[in-house]
Amino acid sequence: MSKRLRLAALLAQPLALLALLLAGSIPLHAAETKAPPVKVVIAGLVHGHVNGFLKRAYQGSVEIVGIYEPNREVANRYRERYKFDESLFGTDLAKMLDERKPQAIWAFSNTYDHLAVVEAAAPRKVHVIVEKPLAVDKPAADRMAALAREHKIHLLTNLETTWYSSLAEAHRICVQEKQLGVITKIVGHFGHPGPDRVEPEFLAWLTDPKLNGGGASSDFGCYGGVIMTWLRGNERPQAVTAVFQTNRPETWTTVDDNATLILEYPQAQGIIQASWDWSFPRKDVEIYGRKGIIRTINPTDYDIRLAPAKRPEEKTAAPLAEPYGTSVEYFAAVIRGEIDPSGSQSSLETNLIAVEIQDAACESARTGKKVELAK
Repeated sequence: MSKRLRLAALLAQPLALLALLLAGSIPLHAAETKAPPVKVVIAGLVHGHVNGFLKRAYQGSVEIVGIYEPNREVANRYRERYKFDESLFGTDLAKMLDERKPQAIWAFSNTYDHLAVVEAAAPRKVHVIVEKPLAVDKPAADRMAALAREHKIHLLTNLETTWYSSLAEAHRICVQEKQLGVITKIVGHFGHPGPDRVEPEFLAWLTDPKLNGGGASSDFGCYGGVIMTWLRGNERPQAVTAVFQTNRPETWTTVDDNATLILEYPQAQGIIQASWDWSFPRKDVEIYGRKGIIRTINPTDYDIRLAPAKRPEEKTAAPLAEPYGTSVEYFAAVIRGEIDPSGSQSSLETNLIAVEIQDAACESARTGKKVELAK
């Protein structure tokens, strides 16, 4: 009898299968069943990243049980684009949560509304995932964190760079294995030529300083705050100095399009460059240590130069293992209790520090002075 027929026969005989599993004759994974999908309500459709989520959401890890979007024109456009049933949609978030009973909300609203989503979800014991940044300012972030902790829910932030294997490899080399020795400087570049090609409902709030918390400084500065905090083991900087400016005032009339932040740590610096005025998109990081340098180039490639080498060695990082390679798989695993997100780029603690950095940067840019963070 072939191995396939033998396994089929055993599956029809549960006691025999159990005996062989216990004896180690059949690998445990042959009898494993896939975990049920996590039930999710989407809160908002005005964040353009929702398209990437919807294209991946039906791989079995997530089941969409409701879509909250008060703008009917936007809701109808997405319903037609993805062939959703009309019954999924609603304009009352609290009612939807009570009726659909999701395990999690994934917010694709403007950043200002993240607080309202957590206020609706947390008392109902519904986990929350928001797109970066966590909040528009520190008071909102602190309120969101207090609710999450009080009601014992996960409050997670999705950043694209979390799924970059090049960054994960840099973290392993620099932080876990300390191959670069003492880290003295981290420089991050984040941005693109500008968001003026995005959908109108997305552009409307990206260029509203209240709803977005700023322009490029908020949209891309948050990447630097999170990544530097992650690489520093959730250490808060001692001080922040920032310059925000608008190079294209005819396009960005109310927000900045260029920002530079300098973070001061004991015996180290972090420099964040965020822009809507670059010739191409980029999210790359340079890490300098006393024994060498690592530069991430794109999501998979990086180069490393360790003393006494005269030139860097170019490398490609292996893909991240499941479920760490995609947001949908990862967050589903966290919500099912399979992964502890502590210390990750998506963790609440890391993103609270990143919002504190952003708040200090806004004050520094406004006053022209260095801002010391409270000890």
